[in-house]
Amino acid sequence: MPSLKDFRVRIASVQSTKKITSAMKMVAASKLRRAQEAAEAARPYAERMEKMLGNLAGSFKGQAGGPKMMAGTGKDDVHLVVVMTANRGLCGGFNSNIIRLARQTIRELKDKGKTVKVLCVGRKGRDNLRRDFKDLIVDSFTEFGRKTIAFVEAEQVAVKITEMFDAGQFDVCTMIYSRFKSALTQTPTKQQIVPFPAPEAGNAAAPYDYEPSDNEILQDLLPRNLAIQLFRSMLENAASFYGAQMTAMDNATRNAGDMIGGLTLKYNRTRQAMITKELIEIISGAEAV
Repeated sequence: MPSLKDFRVRIASVQSTKKITSAMKMVAASKLRRAQEAAEAARPYAERMEKMLGNLAGSFKGQAGGPKMMAGTGKDDVHLVVVMTANRGLCGGFNSNIIRLARQTIRELKDKGKTVKVLCVGRKGRDNLRRDFKDLIVDSFTEFGRKTIAFVEAEQVAVKITEMFDAGQFDVCTMIYSRFKSALTQTPTKQQIVPFPAPEAGNAAAPYDYEPSDNEILQDLLPRNLAIQLFRSMLENAASFYGAQMTAMDNATRNAGDMIGGLTLKYNRTRQAMITKELIEIISGAEAV
């Protein structure tokens, strides 16, 4: 049976852990508010951009001569999967859920005979995926979001993707990230970003006349839209990370409190048993005399 000193050391250790998890919960909660506001503020602009591009893309659907980033290469043999995770852990299942969807997507594509390339945004995604798919990782960005998510960081990823696409290194690009719903719910999401998905016939928006020509506008807006969609997904990821971390640290703090209560009960029982044993020995010795 552990001694009283062992119990005291264990209780002190868990109390220290509880203080750390409680502090991390408070920090995550304070950062969550700003990250959530940023993610929600970016959604309308990104959605309207997609809607306008969908309107423009509808005029080129089924026709030749459209921008390559919208029309695609005419093939889907090589797929680029952009996996967005956090640089840190201690956030419950946030990273593992994204990585699980990425693994599933990569394996499904490989089973279909497709060539897969992986671009990692975030240290956790890179570290986990290179265990099984090291040869597929073409590049990684692991220094983003140390303080806040900046649009220039999304532009760097967009430039890398655009350069690869212009060089003919892939046919289809899909990004995987976590869409923020609430502090308790974050949904791993898969979204095709290259080529830009044209709207279905039944969902096409009303036609508009644009000046300059539709083709010229698309040549400028499609690369910009790529950066905007990447930026939105990075903001969604940041909000999801802090929400998951706040929830995980809250659960850890509660569990630490429960453990302290259990250890304290065992400590008191052990102490009482030792006192009782000493009293019995004293009484037995006195009766023997």
